[in-house]
Amino acid sequence: MDAVTVRFRAGFAYVAAELPGGERLPLCRLRFTGVPHTWGFALHRAGGYRDDILSGGLPAGSPEEALDRAGGLHLDALAPAVRVPTGLVVLVGPPASGKTSFVRALLARRRIDAEAVVSSDEIRAELFGASPEEAESDEADARIFEERDRRIVARLAAGRSAIAESTNVTPQARARLVALAGKFGAPVTMLRFAPDVTDLLQQYAERGRTDLTAADVHAYATAMARYAGADQLRSEGATAVYSVPGRRQAATPAEAAARFFFT
Repeated sequence: MDAVTVRFRAGFAYVAAELPGGERLPLCRLRFTGVPHTWGFALHRAGGYRDDILSGGLPAGSPEEALDRAGGLHLDALAPAVRVPTGLVVLVGPPASGKTSFVRALLARRRIDAEAVVSSDEIRAELFGASPEEAESDEADARIFEERDRRIVARLAAGRSAIAESTNVTPQARARLVALAGKFGAPVTMLRFAPDVTDLLQQYAERGRTDLTAADVHAYATAMARYAGADQLRSEGATAVYSVPGRRQAATPAEAAARFFFT
C-alpha cells in the first residue's frame, strides 16, 4: 500500500488505500455523529458499504479504530502468495463458509487437479444419491468416511496431495486426518474458512440448502469458533495454518484462490 486517502462528502468520510500502480481499494466509510473523534463505521464489501462493528464492540469510534479494522480485513486479502507443499490439505469451516467455491476456483485456475479433492458430500451423493434417506444415519457416515480415508491414503501413498473437503470443525474429525498423514510422513496444511455468523447465514440463505437448517449452520459456526482457532490447529499437528479470505474481506473465491499455489 502506497498511501491512505480520505475524501469528504455530506457528513461522510470515504477512506481508500492507494495500491502500487495507482489502483484504489475502498476500505470504509465514516459518518460524523456530531461528537468529536466519534464516527459511525461502515465497511466496504462487495456491493457497497455496510454498517459494521469496531474492535471495541461498538458501531462507532475513532477514525484510527476504523482504519485498523478496515485495513486489517481488506489488506489481509492482498497478502503474499501461499505455497502449499505436497501432502494433506484439510479444509476447516462450517457449511456455506465457501469451501466448495474456493475449491472450484482452484480447479478453474488449474492450481489443483480434480482427483486431489476428496469431498465427503460428493462421496455421500455417490453412495446414496438414489436413496437420500439412507444417507442420514451413523452407518452411512461410517461408510462415507471410510471411503474418504481410502481415497486420501491412495493419494498420499502415491506421493500426491489430497484435499479433504468436509467441515472438520472438531478436533476429533481432524485427528483422524492428521493420523492418516502421519502414516506417510506427509505435511498437513490446514485452511480456515471463518466468516462471521451474519455473513455465514447470509451465504447459507443465498445457496438455498435444504439439507441443513440455519440452526445447524449456527451450531457449526460455534464449534468452529471454539475448537478451530489457528493455535489449536497447530497444536493438533498442522504443519501450517492459513485463513482463506472471503466476503468479509471483500474477496471473491477467485481472488482467494489466486493466493494459493500447490507444489
